Amino acid sequence: MKRFVYGICITLLTALFLTGCSGNKAAVKESNNPAIEKGEESGAKEKAGTGEGTDKSSANPADSGTQKAKEGAAEDLAALTPVKMNDNYGTYYEVFLYSYYDSNGDGIGDINGLIDKLDYLNDGDPKTTTDLGVNGIWLMPIMPSDSYHKYDVKDYYNIDPQYGTLDDFKRLIAECNKRGIKVILDLVLNHTSIQNPWFQSAVKSLGIEPCGQKKCTHKELCREHNPYVEYYNFIEGGSSKKNYHSTGTGDWYYEGEFSRNMPDLNLDNKALRKDIEDIMSYWLAMGVHGFRLDAALHYFSEDTGKNNEVLSWLNTFVKNKKKDNYIVAEVWTNLSQYSQYYKSGIDSVFDFDFATEAGIIAKTVNRRATSSPGIYFAQALKQVQGSIKKYNTNGIDAPFFTNHDTARAYGYFAGNLDKLKLAAGMNLTMTGNAFVYYGEEIGMTGSRKDEDKRAPMYWSDTDSAGMTKGPAGMDEPSYPLGSAEEQAKDYASLYNYYKKAIALRNAIPGIARGEVEVVSSVTDKDVTAVTKTYKGSRILLLYNFSQEAKQIDVKPLKVSKLYGSLDTEGARTELKDGVVTLPAYSIGILE
Repeated sequence: MKRFVYGICITLLTALFLTGCSGNKAAVKESNNPAIEKGEESGAKEKAGTGEGTDKSSANPADSGTQKAKEGAAEDLAALTPVKMNDNYGTYYEVFLYSYYDSNGDGIGDINGLIDKLDYLNDGDPKTTTDLGVNGIWLMPIMPSDSYHKYDVKDYYNIDPQYGTLDDFKRLIAECNKRGIKVILDLVLNHTSIQNPWFQSAVKSLGIEPCGQKKCTHKELCREHNPYVEYYNFIEGGSSKKNYHSTGTGDWYYEGEFSRNMPDLNLDNKALRKDIEDIMSYWLAMGVHGFRLDAALHYFSEDTGKNNEVLSWLNTFVKNKKKDNYIVAEVWTNLSQYSQYYKSGIDSVFDFDFATEAGIIAKTVNRRATSSPGIYFAQALKQVQGSIKKYNTNGIDAPFFTNHDTARAYGYFAGNLDKLKLAAGMNLTMTGNAFVYYGEEIGMTGSRKDEDKRAPMYWSDTDSAGMTKGPAGMDEPSYPLGSAEEQAKDYASLYNYYKKAIALRNAIPGIARGEVEVVSSVTDKDVTAVTKTYKGSRILLLYNFSQEAKQIDVKPLKVSKLYGSLDTEGARTELKDGVVTLPAYSIGILE
């Protein structure tokens, strides 16, 4: 209810302010917003008077450049026809069901709520321009669990009752198929819940001494004969061993690297592997497109060789079911390490070097790179491509900007709308299968606690139906840029920028699939210029990281058409007589 009232207050304040002056609505929200979050401002604000860290979207809407941009915005989207591609390059949207959309009024998001909002993500009609345009959904864990986040699985074959039923899930898959949306599940294999029947059975058997016979004659299985004892890493007398916790049975301890509530699985065990294969078969048969593999770095305590063996086994099994099934692994470390995981043969590994407030995108936009922004970003695009190809020529990068474990972008750009847009454009023009975290498209806030990073999606300022209550312990969230409903009406909003970026990605296959080459004759301290070549077709991408417009002579590059642009201000990118005029913080795409 507080969120609802807050939205009304913001709307009224905005209306009052606009009565007396001609400032842009987004800028008014930022100036009236008390919620540039504590601890997130560092590194995002610049010296007063430089123009950095200020929201330049406050230009007068009556300005000719802004009016021109407004008139062309709808035409731009209508002209971008998505190209249907049968591969694993695209744009995925990460959903935390708990906080997304509530269909039954209990304050918790659910599967039917997601179904209700599928047309927001992709309505399946390429002629419309009202949907976000994503072609994939990554569902954070949906299996039964005692935690709000559900990364401690009790039953791998069911849906958590808070989220719905298996029939609901089957309907979700059917509705996604109608719209051309692929669904991947978060599959948690590093650990289970302590309430998982495997673990419960194993602990019970630890207290029964081995009988030394081929068959156990005890009423209950002893630890010698219970297969689940080998599913986990149990030791006797492990009280002083790091990340080991007491079972409460004798002097037995179990490994739980993340939490005492999450006992680690022994992925060397053949019987466990057969159970995991059965689990994957079950969900694949239900129509999921693949899996996001949680905590793959920790399968064997950052042992790259052993972890790769596990991933290779998982990948082979999943691809034998259907060759275009998709796997992406979370390996939270640096590029030199996670690129080695492509040796396993899996499709993708999340590209952590570009993500978070300390990543390449944020450093480039905030001009905190070790070299000039234009050169730094260009070199990074080339480096990640080479690192992947070194280990797997068929590897697909998985660029992302934020996720459920990271601070949201609003904070580390201090709410600067131009920077938020540019950062999103950088992510969504990268080669690979790009991921967008729910709520980033409307500039949601959240940092520090995990609960704050998983706050309720803000659908409407005027209608609280479907709004969720969010995780217990979450700080009261703020929504400084407004709701999805409000932003959809504003051509200059962050939401509409995301929509156009995804539309360009869908319409130009080379954006997601092209091989990168740096155009060193154009790339400089403020501008990145790269070509992308895909199936003999070449496009040129130009990024302006400065506060000033840039004029770039592209005649030597033999491009003749401006395919599209992602502009953050009123001015629009233009190509005239072989010269591109690229406004501040803009991206141009030419062929």
